[in-house]
Amino acid sequence: MPSLSNRSGRLVAVCTALLALAACVTATPYQPNVAGQAVSGGYSEECFEANRCRVEFAGNTLTSRDRVEGYLLYRAAELTLENGYDWFVIVDRMTERDARTYVEPDFRYSPWYGPAYPYWRPHWRYYRPNVGWRIWHPEWGGAFWTNRVDIRTVERFDAQAEIIMHQGRPPGDGRKAFDARQVVADLEPSIQRPD
Repeated sequence: MPSLSNRSGRLVAVCTALLALAACVTATPYQPNVAGQAVSGGYSEECFEANRCRVEFAGNTLTSRDRVEGYLLYRAAELTLENGYDWFVIVDRMTERDARTYVEPDFRYSPWYGPAYPYWRPHWRYYRPNVGWRIWHPEWGGAFWTNRVDIRTVERFDAQAEIIMHQGRPPGDGRKAFDARQVVADLEPSIQRPD
């Protein structure tokens, strides 16, 4: 029978492995984008002048576009307040979408004659309701179950904005001005921070 210390050591190892796995399958939380963190992505900024900065938020493949853009807006407001300003204007904004499509053959189709005869496919006669009997033959084209594949598209979003920060009350002249305190107050309840 294993000793108590061996069992507790195994339990700690299993819990650690499960936590590491959970970190791999988590959307990017609101965090700075630094290398080596448990979940990839986060915010970063670069200031060109005292009141002009480029803000970026990079999400991982589990982070939706609206979450990435919301975190970008929140970071712009937070940065405005951190620098002693009250409101900001977005001068330029862009969201990049990186989509990769993976095509994998259907694992259920594995003919007994093996892969040595790629052009040989049986032909089939099948019935479809409201259509009747149909025939499928590989030389006639058209997809059938022997040609099925699993197609997955994985997306990742990266949002960027250039902002100009200002002091005082936002103007009421129709410019796209954001009150930083109001943005923080509105978005704070939905911000997910790392554990």
